[in-house]
Amino acid sequence: MLAPMAGITDLPFRQLCCRMGAGLAVSEMVSANPKVWNTDKSKRRLVSNNERGIRSVQIAGSDPQELANAAMMNADNGAQIIDINMGCPAKKVNKKLAGSALLKEPALVEQIIQSVVEAVDVPVTLKIRTGWCENTRNGIEIAKIAQHNGIQSLAVHGRTRNDFYKGDAEYETIKAIKSAVSIPVVANGDITTVEKAEQVLEHTKADAIMIGRGAQGNPWIFREINHFLATGKHLQAPSTDEVRSVLLEHVNDLHNFYGDFMGVRFARKHVSWYMQTRDPDKKFRSIFNGLECADEQLDSLNMYFDNLT
Repeated sequence: MLAPMAGITDLPFRQLCCRMGAGLAVSEMVSANPKVWNTDKSKRRLVSNNERGIRSVQIAGSDPQELANAAMMNADNGAQIIDINMGCPAKKVNKKLAGSALLKEPALVEQIIQSVVEAVDVPVTLKIRTGWCENTRNGIEIAKIAQHNGIQSLAVHGRTRNDFYKGDAEYETIKAIKSAVSIPVVANGDITTVEKAEQVLEHTKADAIMIGRGAQGNPWIFREINHFLATGKHLQAPSTDEVRSVLLEHVNDLHNFYGDFMGVRFARKHVSWYMQTRDPDKKFRSIFNGLECADEQLDSLNMYFDNLT
C-alpha cells in the first residue's frame, strides 16, 4: 500500500503508484474542520469516482462529530474507505489534539472511532504509531479499542510520535499488535527494499505492508516487491527509457493537476527524489529548481535524458 503523506500522495502520485502495483493508495489527509473544505487545497485532496483503484481518504481531527461529518462528506463524494489519522507527528496537527496526539487519549480514540464507524456504510480503517513516546507505547491498547469498535484494518508505523522520522523503525510492537488482534494489521516504516519488505512481513506476521518515503522518486518499488514476494527473484530495474517516460508523464500530470504555478513547485520536489541516485552532485537539480515555467521543466528533463544517450 502507498502510505498517506501530506503534500505528496496527491492524485497524480496515487494513480502512478497504483499503476506500478500498489494495491491501495491512501489520499493526503483531509481536515475534519468544515471551515477549510472549500479551499483549493482541500478540494484537490478529495477523491473522485473517476480515480483508478480503491478510493481511500484519510481524515484528521479531534472532534468525534466533525470527523463523522467529514467521513460522510467524503463517502458521499466517492470514498470507498475512510481512514482515520492517528499517526501524524507534525506539531501543528498535534497541538490541535489530532494525529498521533490522540494516542494519549484512549477514551477519545474510542469516541472518534465509534462516531466515524456509525456515520458511514463504507469500511473504516485506522493509522497509528506505536505510542506517544518510548515510555507510553500503547499500540496494543489502541489496537484493541479499534477492533472492538469496528475498525476494519489497522496500519502501524513502527515509531512513536516523539521519534518523528528519526532513527530506525522498530517492528516488535507491530508484531505484538498483530498477535493481540484479529483484524488485518499493516506494517509501516523504513520499508525501502524488496528484502526489507519480506523481512518485515516475516517478522511481524503482518497482513500487508505500507510504503511511504520508500516510494518517493521510486514508484517502481511496488511492482518490484510484488515480484520478489511471488518469485523470490529480483525484477530487472526500470530502463532509462522507462524512467524518462514515467518521470515526464508524472511531471506533466502535476502541471495539469495543480496548474502551471503550483505544478512547477510540486514537480521540483518529486524530480529531486527521482534524481537522488541519478544526480549525486546535484548539478541538474540545482538548475531544475530554478526553472519557473512548466515547458522549461519538461524541456530540461528531455535534455537531461538526451545527454545520457
